[in-house]
Amino acid sequence: MTEMPVQILAPEEAWELLGSGELGRIALSVNDTPDIFPVNYYAADGKITLRTGEGTKLAEMVVNNRVAFESDAHTDTGGWSVVAKGSARILSALSEIEAADRLPLRPWIATVKYNYVEIAVEEITARRFEFGPEPERYPV
Repeated sequence: MTEMPVQILAPEEAWELLGSGELGRIALSVNDTPDIFPVNYYAADGKITLRTGEGTKLAEMVVNNRVAFESDAHTDTGGWSVVAKGSARILSALSEIEAADRLPLRPWIATVKYNYVEIAVEEITARRFEFGPEPERYPV
């Protein structure tokens, strides 16, 4: 058994891990009905940027811009998870869209995604996990 199987990380380390990933999940909620969607993303400078087509994600962000975002990764021996919370907005200014077009953010599937969404992160947390066997539940 490891001494510290779960480590809480500082925000700087959370951003570093988030910046190393490409696939995450955005959680939205409208009318007390939560939704979660997988998305590819780019994270830097206190913001998370993603692209999306017309549809449920975009409509829900317009109704309630408060979102949660999660990304993680793992190996056979451990992993990490980052959760960010903030406000999402659809980029509309031409200068913002042009800047987003220069990001290393491309759709993974062959669909047209005209809309850029930026999440202004207000809170970020991260944990690192060390995998191992479950401790004895009922020690004698």
